[in-house]
Parts: sequence; C-alpha cells; structure tokens
Amino acid sequence: MKKLALLLIVVIALAFSSSGAQAQSKVTLVLGSWRTEDVDGYTKMIAVFQKTHPNIEVKFSPTLNTEYNAQLTTALQAGKGPDLVTCRPFDISLLNYQAGYLANIKDLPGLEHYSDVAKSAWQTDNKDAVFCVPMGSVIHGFIYNQDMFDKLSIKPPRTETEFFAALDKIKAAGITPLDITTKDSWTTPTMGFENVGVNFWDGENGRLALIQGKAKVTDAPYVNALKSVARWKDYMPDGHESIGYADAQQLFPLGKAAIYPSGSWEIPLFESLATFKMGAFMPYMPDNLDPKQCWIDDHVDIAIGMNAKTTHPDEAKQFLQWLTSQEFAQAFADNQPGFFPLADYKVDIKDPLAAQFLSWRQQCKSSIRVFYQFLGRGDPSAVQVETDNVYTMVQGKQTPEQVAKIIQDGLDKWYKPQAAATAAATAAK
Repeated sequence: MKKLALLLIVVIALAFSSSGAQAQSKVTLVLGSWRTEDVDGYTKMIAVFQKTHPNIEVKFSPTLNTEYNAQLTTALQAGKGPDLVTCRPFDISLLNYQAGYLANIKDLPGLEHYSDVAKSAWQTDNKDAVFCVPMGSVIHGFIYNQDMFDKLSIKPPRTETEFFAALDKIKAAGITPLDITTKDSWTTPTMGFENVGVNFWDGENGRLALIQGKAKVTDAPYVNALKSVARWKDYMPDGHESIGYADAQQLFPLGKAAIYPSGSWEIPLFESLATFKMGAFMPYMPDNLDPKQCWIDDHVDIAIGMNAKTTHPDEAKQFLQWLTSQEFAQAFADNQPGFFPLADYKVDIKDPLAAQFLSWRQQCKSSIRVFYQFLGRGDPSAVQVETDNVYTMVQGKQTPEQVAKIIQDGLDKWYKPQAAATAAATAAK
C-alpha cells in the first residue's frame, strides 16, 4: 500500500512538473525589418515587452533595406516569412494585404489611439481593413555641423536665398556644403525634392490638388521645387555620381561636409559617429512666402503587421496590441530617436536633436510625401518615375521642366482625375 501511495505521489509530481514546463515554454516570433541599423534599439524595446510577456520571445531579423521588399515578397509567396512584418507605407503593404499575406487587424484593441491620417498608410481605401499597427513618422529637414556654422558665422537658413547664400559661404571656405549623392537614384527625390518641395506646393493643399486633378506636376509650384533641387548639383561632393547612400552617410558625421539633407531617421547613426555638435533646420521656403505659413514633411513611415500564415497568431496579436500602448510609445521614443510615435499618447523626447525636429510640428503644418498616396500605385507609378528622373536632373542630364513633364505624362496614362483634367485642358485650347 505504501509503495502504491509513493508511486501515486511520483506520478502527480511528474504531471505537475510537465504542465509547469509547458506553461513556461517560450514561443519565438521573428520580426522582419529593413532597419539593419536598429538592432540595438529594437533589442531594448523588445526587452521592455518581454518583462510582461516572458513566454514570448521576439527575434529581430532585419534585411538590407534595398533587398527587404523583394526578399519579403518571395518568402510570403512561399507561405513563409517572418511572423511579424515591418510595413512600409501605402501601396507596397496594401498589395501584400490584398494578396492575403497580411492579416486584417482592424478589431485589434488599441487602434483607437491612432488618427485616420496615421492609419491611412496601412488601411484599405474604404477603411474596411487595417493591416499594420502604425509605429512612427519621420520628419524631413537638414542636419548641420554646428561647429562649422559657428566658425563661419552662418545662421540656419529659412528662405531659399538664405540657403544658397549659406552654401556659397561654405563652399568658399573649401568645405563640401551638401552631403547628398546620386549613385542611388532614390536619395535626391526623397531627401531633396520631397524635403523642400512641401513649401513650394503649399503642403497638403498642393498634394491633394494633384490627387483631385486640380493641379499638374507641370504647374509652377512643382517645377520650381525641381528647379531649386537642381541647383544643389554645384554644392555636392565631387564624384557624387559614384558615391552610394551608405558611403554618403559616413561623410557628414566624419566632418567632411557641413549639411546633410535628409531627415530625423539619420539621428541614431550620426549621434553614434559624430564628435561635433549637430543642429537641424527646417526645409527652406520660397522667398515670397510668410515663414508662419510653413509646412514640414512629417511622413508616416513605419508600422508592423502580422503574417497571415504565422503559426503563432495569438502571440503575434499580443505583440501588436503592446505596440498600441503608452509603454511602447515611450520605449519607441527612447530607443528610436528620430522616429516619432503616431499614437495619441504624450511622450517625453529626451534626445535634443530629435526634440528639435519634433518641435517643428508646433511651428508648421504637416504633410506627407507628395506622390505616395494613390499616385504611386499605377503603371507607371509616379513614385517610381520621380525616383528614375530626379537624380538624373541633379546630375545635369535633364531639365526640371522635362522631369515634371515625364511625371505628368505618366499620371495621364492611368490616373483618371489627371487624365480627365489634361483632356479638358486640351479640348479648351
């Protein structure tokens, strides 16, 4: 009898031990991204999540930014890919949802903390689905070497004339004024045209006018923005045609150029490399505009969705729901300086340079990149045509007027509001 009782105790102990082990077993979620430079920041954010979710391990697995889209699509098509997908804004993520690769998370608790603008980059046109949790935006502008500016007695410019006067003074001192290059075709369209153009075409008013067919890319505001960026050619590094983006990222923080035209997303890298004091100034404005009527490009940039084929949907949803929390918003602000949370929580931005960028929201109105909503989804995509032609304009191979016409001709081929406006204008002649 004693032996039977002892055996029973052992069996019960083993059962409890087994169930306890199962309860404590970890599920691993893979988080795919294009942000290879953010390993440290994501490691710290994930550690915050795992304090309250010890049974869910999240493995951050980034891919080179130029290879991410293709590799992700190939994996998703094969029914594989990461459990959690970092989402680029607008059509590329929309296509992944429409193909069945991303889950509809419209009913996820916490999404009420995001505005329609914040969700616009990751929801269907009729708003019947949301497929990624908005994480953050980036703000375009210019990062500058404040030590150089102080030595040359240059103040951050506000107008176009002041901007080019500053470049002339820097160049006369034997310093490269602008650290931006043209080997990679996307840099001057994104960090040049989209950066300063927002003040030439009146921000949201000009962006929506193109969407509604009430304005054309060949109109003066858009052409003037192209003309302004075309002037940058004389102030860029020698041999900019053969210098890639990754190499250009090293020139400015090593003190080899005075100004880096880009945006807040460069802050973490530059702060890890630069030994001088940095500042930032807003996109310059045409001379005839009231500085109080300024715009900034505050672009919805990054989100995370769930692979529809993940084998751990419950755990993936737990992570996505955490992304909607105040705790995540603060962790994101702390560990990704230069990326600004899109949820409606108040967060403390501790990084001084990031806080400088964010302060522009109080001074100027916000818009997003001009061709990225609706105008980039047809054939030819206005985003792709912009990418393929602005850099050659900066290289001096095309005129601003030619580039504007190429983009407009592309829209006329497929985008109905623009095609109808062009047909009406032609008939009226």
